[in-house]
This record gives sequence, structure tokens and C-alpha cells, in this order.
Amino acid sequence: MLAHLFDDMPDASQPIYAKLKQAITQKISHGQWQVNQRVPSEAEWVKALGVSRMTVNRALRELTAEGILVRHQGLGTFVAEKKAHSALFEVHNIAEEIIARGHQHRSELLVLESAKASVEEAVMLGVRTNHGIFRSVVIHYEDDLPIQIEERIVNASRAPDYDKQDFSKHTSYEYLMTTAPMTEGEHLVEAVLPTPTECERLQISPTEPCLQINRRTWAGDDIITVARLLHPGSRFQLFGHFGR
Repeated sequence: MLAHLFDDMPDASQPIYAKLKQAITQKISHGQWQVNQRVPSEAEWVKALGVSRMTVNRALRELTAEGILVRHQGLGTFVAEKKAHSALFEVHNIAEEIIARGHQHRSELLVLESAKASVEEAVMLGVRTNHGIFRSVVIHYEDDLPIQIEERIVNASRAPDYDKQDFSKHTSYEYLMTTAPMTEGEHLVEAVLPTPTECERLQISPTEPCLQINRRTWAGDDIITVARLLHPGSRFQLFGHFGR
């Protein structure tokens, strides 16, 4: 079976390790290899394909780094459970990302209020203390699993109807991109441990690390919104592509 792995591959001039990665990825995406299924060992690949062990090692190592495979010491390499992923260098609508993966999105609104900016909030938004702002907290679900806690503060002068939106039917992204289209943004990504309340909201154990994205977005010279996005580490990954 492995000897004919490349039969359906286009005759491209890409390196052997890249062809092997593509072939493995296709088997997984087409459902021929299932989640938690053990894939052949490096020795089995080498014997069947007649390629070097270094070539096989690179392909498996890169697929593991990309979250497609997972290696268990002493047991072998297996098809990894699929994680949600989001673009590192772009800002997307989480609902569209979830739907694109073939799953259902729903959200639960916990907080939506108008307030006066505290000193800390004013600094983050680049406004004066007591400037009008909105605060919101939303939990986003992928099918029945919570995938993100979205905590957000918004410059009320640039998004005046934010507190009138129904965020159980559409996302803050949709409203903000219509009202004050983003011209610039920044991300700060950290690994953090969740609070007890966050564990309850995300349905995870207290020891599970989370990925936290702190995001600021601008429209022209004004900071429109500052968001803290918290994701369970076992259900989420970030992806970025670099050009030469």
C-alpha cells in the first residue's frame, strides 16, 4: 500500500519530503486515516518508498509541528485530533472560520454594557479617562464545545450602536467591520492558565493551558477596540504563513 503512495500525486518538482507530507495529509483529509490511528514508522516508510530516513523524518516532524500528527514516546506517530485554528497575521470572523471547518457556530452573550473608561481602559484605547466605552463578554461555541471567551472594550464614539447589537445572532466582528472598518491591527499571544471562572466557561480542567490573544484594531488614527480572546489549548492553534 505504501509503495503506491505517490501514484495519485501530481508530477511536480517539489522535494520528496513535501510530496510525502501532501500524500499523508490527503489520506487524513479523505478519511482513509482516522483520528488516533497509528501511521507507519520511519523504518516502514523508508523500506516501502526507498527514500532516506532523513527525508521521512523531516516530513513527519513538520506534520507534527503543524498539528496534523502527534508523536507518543515509545508508541509511535498517530493522526492528531483536529484543532480549530485562526490566522496569526489577520483578523477573521470566528463564525465564518467555524462554518468553513464544517461545524456550527453559536454564541452566548454574558455582558454588554456602556461605561466610562477607567484609567487602564483609557490608556488601552488611547482616549481620555471617563470617555464613553462599551464592554462585552461573549462565549463562542464550535458545535457544543466552547472555543473562545471574547472580552472586549469598544470606543463608543466610533461604534455608537454597539450596545444595541444582538451578539447571539451575529458577531462583534461583523458590526465593527461595517461601522469602523479596520485599517491596522496588532496581536500579542501568550500561554496562560485560566481562572476558575474561565475553566467553568470553557469546560476545561484547571491545569489546561490556554492561548490568550490580546488584540487592538484601528480605523485610521483611532483605536476602535481592544479584545482579549481566550482559547483552550487542546482545541485551538494559531497559523501564520511567511513569504520569502
